[in-house]
Amino acid sequence: MSPRQGDGSRVLMKGMVILMIIIGNGRLITRGSPNELIENGAVAVQERLIKEVGDTSELRAKYPDAEFIDACGGVIMPGLINAHNHIYSAFARGISIKGYAPKNFPEILDGMWWTIDRNLLIEDTKWSAMATYLDCIRSGCTTVLDHHASYGGIRGSLFAIAEAAKELGVRTGLCYEVSDRDGEEKTREAVAENADFIKFAKADDTDMVKGMMGMHASFTLCDSTIALCRENTPEGIGFHIHVAEGMEDVNDSLLKYGKPVINRLYDLGILGRHTITGHCIHVNDIEMEIIRQTETMVVHNPESNMGNAVGIPPCMEMIKRGILLGLGTDGYTNDMFESEKVANIIHKHVLSDPGAAWSEVPQMLFENNSKICARLFNTKVGVLEPGAAADIVVSDYVPLTPMNADNCDGHILFGMSGRSIITTMINGVVKMKDRKLQGIDADMILSKCREHAGAMWQRINSR
Repeated sequence: MSPRQGDGSRVLMKGMVILMIIIGNGRLITRGSPNELIENGAVAVQERLIKEVGDTSELRAKYPDAEFIDACGGVIMPGLINAHNHIYSAFARGISIKGYAPKNFPEILDGMWWTIDRNLLIEDTKWSAMATYLDCIRSGCTTVLDHHASYGGIRGSLFAIAEAAKELGVRTGLCYEVSDRDGEEKTREAVAENADFIKFAKADDTDMVKGMMGMHASFTLCDSTIALCRENTPEGIGFHIHVAEGMEDVNDSLLKYGKPVINRLYDLGILGRHTITGHCIHVNDIEMEIIRQTETMVVHNPESNMGNAVGIPPCMEMIKRGILLGLGTDGYTNDMFESEKVANIIHKHVLSDPGAAWSEVPQMLFENNSKICARLFNTKVGVLEPGAAADIVVSDYVPLTPMNADNCDGHILFGMSGRSIITTMINGVVKMKDRKLQGIDADMILSKCREHAGAMWQRINSR
């Protein structure tokens, strides 16, 4: 069979006929500029990219040979993006650590998270990643920017996560959390793991995996370690670092270095348009201005901040100043709808302003997360438009009130959750259809996770 170049519904590639896929018969939200809602919309996908967006009947008539996936009147939208996650936290679900009763943030870090990562082996890392990416597929999250730590097994840990991402087909950006907390040898191992993975990701031409230089927080990093990180980070590659998440970070920087955290990082050459700063809760006006002028990115993680009782960042002020502020979960959940809901109410509560966050939080999730990814990936994500990545999800949500481009954010906020996602496509490949995973053995994955998590819990509590 010869390819029909005219309509493009079939293409010949390496001797194989590749069928176009159309996802349609739903309310389609483009998230373009301007955002549009097509009442009976459809998106045509060819290979890994979006070819066309439009009316369902028109696209089906134009591409009659295309495979059709019926949204059944639900909502078709771009796949969601998690701009700051911790895959290694997956095995914390249900854990009980002997003697763990934290009274403050440092006790949470050392008693829970550093205890887990010190006992996380390479195979544990692989299966915690499989669990996380599986959860993401099911909840409509198609791109994950992760910040990893596994001091029980450093070398090869990012590659193990990348292997899981490739196996399940999730777009991901990875880094390893460099810290001085476990000694110089492990610090150097962590830097080397980042450097090796950055080289690997740069050589990968799929645009499905990217590398950054990860760092924990300035209070666990001396100047010479930060300098080592910088020396091992190629031009055009950014840093991913926790900033002023707790007052311990702020006080450490002031007492040891005589300057706020952001000022210190600026002086050490860490900030810039490719750098992600997680949290930024306790930052002052001058620090926010430095963030803005350096075009540094910030990611808000509302549920984690509340759970750790560390405070809430001045997100409304950051957005007002023009800082690129995205939304993440910090490992608390993989459901970005859940993170959006909490972000919406917590800023109203903190500011005693019922008008706060209505537009800012959707901007963080749908617009700014896409812009953050544009600084990492070559293919545009987070929008449904020709040439963008075919990362598409379908929710079974059917509105009970009128829905249009102007009020769709309200419908998403109050009507959707990760559990409403029925179909997920990533990079042009259907990973879940009508809530049935495609080519993924979830039972096997979860069984392996229980095995590895149980062994890790036993190691922790047998100390």
